[in-house]
Amino acid sequence: MHAFRSLTCNELNKSNVGETVRLSGWVHRVRDHGGVLFIDLRDHYGMTQVICDPDSAVFAELEKVRSEWCIRVDGEVKARDESLVNAKLPTGEIEVYVRDMEVLGAAEELPLMVFGDQEYPEETRLKYRYLDLRREKLQDNMLLRSNVVRSIRKRMWDAEFNEFQTPIITASSPEGARDFLVPSRLHPGKFYALPQAPQQFKQLIMVSGFDKYFQIAPCFRDEDPRADRSPTDFYQLDMEMSFVEQQDVFDTIQPVIQGIFEEFGGGKTVDMEWEQISYRDAALWYGTDKPDLRNPIKMQVVSEHFKGSGFAIFAKLLEQEGTEIRAIPAPGGGSRKFCDRMNAFAQKEGLPGMGYIFWRDQGEGMEAAGPLAKNIGPERTEAIRQQLGLEVGDAAFFLGGKPSAFEAVAGRARVEIGNELGLTDQNRFAFAWIVDFPMYEADEETGEIDFSHNPFSMPQGGIEALSGDPLEVLGYQYDLACNGYELVSGAIRNHKPEIMFKAFELAGYGEDEVRKRFGGMVNAFKYGAPPHGGCAAGIDRIVMLLADEANIREVIMFPMNQRAEDLMMAAPSDPTNEQLRELRLRVLPPEE
Repeated sequence: MHAFRSLTCNELNKSNVGETVRLSGWVHRVRDHGGVLFIDLRDHYGMTQVICDPDSAVFAELEKVRSEWCIRVDGEVKARDESLVNAKLPTGEIEVYVRDMEVLGAAEELPLMVFGDQEYPEETRLKYRYLDLRREKLQDNMLLRSNVVRSIRKRMWDAEFNEFQTPIITASSPEGARDFLVPSRLHPGKFYALPQAPQQFKQLIMVSGFDKYFQIAPCFRDEDPRADRSPTDFYQLDMEMSFVEQQDVFDTIQPVIQGIFEEFGGGKTVDMEWEQISYRDAALWYGTDKPDLRNPIKMQVVSEHFKGSGFAIFAKLLEQEGTEIRAIPAPGGGSRKFCDRMNAFAQKEGLPGMGYIFWRDQGEGMEAAGPLAKNIGPERTEAIRQQLGLEVGDAAFFLGGKPSAFEAVAGRARVEIGNELGLTDQNRFAFAWIVDFPMYEADEETGEIDFSHNPFSMPQGGIEALSGDPLEVLGYQYDLACNGYELVSGAIRNHKPEIMFKAFELAGYGEDEVRKRFGGMVNAFKYGAPPHGGCAAGIDRIVMLLADEANIREVIMFPMNQRAEDLMMAAPSDPTNEQLRELRLRVLPPEE
């Protein structure tokens, strides 16, 4: 017999009755029923109930074991009494009577329990992640992640993509976040960087004549953490194609993503038709470039109804350049109680509040109610109702000012309204391509122009488009949004040196600096670069959605905490003096 097991803890059934078997695993739970020990023995595959009575030669030894001890047991498979069958377990018809046992690994007092549904602080869970990972939910999440990656690879291979690996140690590159720098021992005073993405390398693969590339790529960014973003590293499905336009990329990646969600989505509806929405429209309608389309609410501009109206706050606001009033329709929200609740939500978001109108039936017809309705009068409120397509029992909320100041809050209010009123379809994965991103943005304080998205994107209209107002230039850049999250980001690349130099010049980078920072790619583009484009899909975020988790750390095997610390491995840590001398570095004390 094998030293540790003849079968796993998920394989035994009635056909094994009478056999002598060997199992190894962890003690999930111990129950003492009148001197008879019942132990749920758990391994990676499942659970088997084992029993030991005082007649067993190892009863005294088995009495000592506690939860999460790793043990090996030998015993005879017996059928359970029909009244004791556990239909929830594949092994629920049998139990194993222990005749021999061995402690493979004893466990000290546990800092967190694996059995049960107790909640523990995240700091505790991350410090003892190896115990946390033994819990059923995390076991399921990690297996889901493994299966998703395996399915992605197969789908990409079936689409005739080739998998190549790109360097992990490379040069610093502006990708929109801070680099993790790596000091060079052989070149004192110089630094490598961990790649924020394989961006330049995958473009160089296209220049090298390979037509379709993909990689499950690790990416490293020194970012502030969020619930849907790891602060240090993450994985993405990275892909690139030659001789393609934007729609070709969409047509290639959609079957892969759609297929993954159909395969692992747990029966939820998966959108077949993926709408294409301009960045400008997404900001207007949804207040974000990653809209949740399960929520049917679309915001609208209603400025004309408040110009010169009796509501002085909005009327005066509209006299300022660049301001507007937007309405958030709320079908079914037509009660003062709900409107007050949403007004309180806006105040929590840092706004004075949100104006509102709700429509009710007073017996003699429809009536518009609320402070705004009284101030602007029945004609204007009726015009607003008709524009928004609302009826009795509905409401609308209003925000005003420069869109950049209130757009994000309006987007969050839209999500809150949709959830509160039950308008958001929780049983659906809703996808949309967000297209026509602006290439540049201006710093609000200095007015300086910089890239707003990927700096390697081709501007729509080519080099001619770069001769006018930079803020009007659109790029062949695109994101895929799903249920309020950005899942995919990509672009058609700028493969012509003269256009690249001009694009970087508008963002304040001279030709010498571009050659210095991106010399490898610029030089390559002089030797017959093909038109190319691609995208990258966030693996962690995809699995987070499929697992129905709100926190990305629930689908990452060994994540950092909110302060970008690895509590389990004690990272980051202080370097030794010897390491610093070898690298010719000196650490400055933190600023007071």
